[in-house]
Amino acid sequence: MNPLQEDMESALTGSQSPHASLRDVHSINPTHLMARIESYEGREKKGISDVRRTFCLFVTFDLLFVTLLWIIELNVNGGIENTLEKEVVQYDYYSSYFDIFLLAVFRFKVLILAYAVCRLRHWWAIALTTAVTSAFLLAKVILSKLFSQGAFGYVLPIISFLLAWIETWFLDFKVLPQEAEEENRLLIVQDASERAALIPGGLSDGQFYSPPESEAGKKM
Repeated sequence: MNPLQEDMESALTGSQSPHASLRDVHSINPTHLMARIESYEGREKKGISDVRRTFCLFVTFDLLFVTLLWIIELNVNGGIENTLEKEVVQYDYYSSYFDIFLLAVFRFKVLILAYAVCRLRHWWAIALTTAVTSAFLLAKVILSKLFSQGAFGYVLPIISFLLAWIETWFLDFKVLPQEAEEENRLLIVQDASERAALIPGGLSDGQFYSPPESEAGKKM
């Protein structure tokens, strides 16, 4: 059992057992608890947790990977300049990949703004980006002529769809639960520290020493 779990159990035991002995109460180490609190507060001062930073890196990877695939597609289909003019200036929903790239930019901007800049602790932003991505890609695959344009007609929509859902899974099952667990641990340690602060600095054996009876007391 690690020291943090011991602190948590000590705090919970103290709250559930109001008639605990004085010796059990003094077993809580205020110095150790304060060190734990400082370590948690140090993580908070970073501004962003490690797991959230990993999520933001994956969102950035999503944008860069889709951009790379789109640039490769531009080169394969006749050179970047000619294909770029055809897909952007003469944009056609049924044959252009430019909107899939814009979809990746949309996901990147919304998710970084929500979870890196605003540090949102809710799933609504990722739900919005995933829903928009899924609906747009399904409609494009059904209505467009991408499948007749070679391998990229399959690769870009599928990769974009998978990345959006991986981001959703990572945030919902890793980022938010882990941050909530860390916050609960901090609250428990702070509660234990507050309880320890109310306890006197220590009771020596001399405080319980009873002096012998005096001669006057014996005569009485």
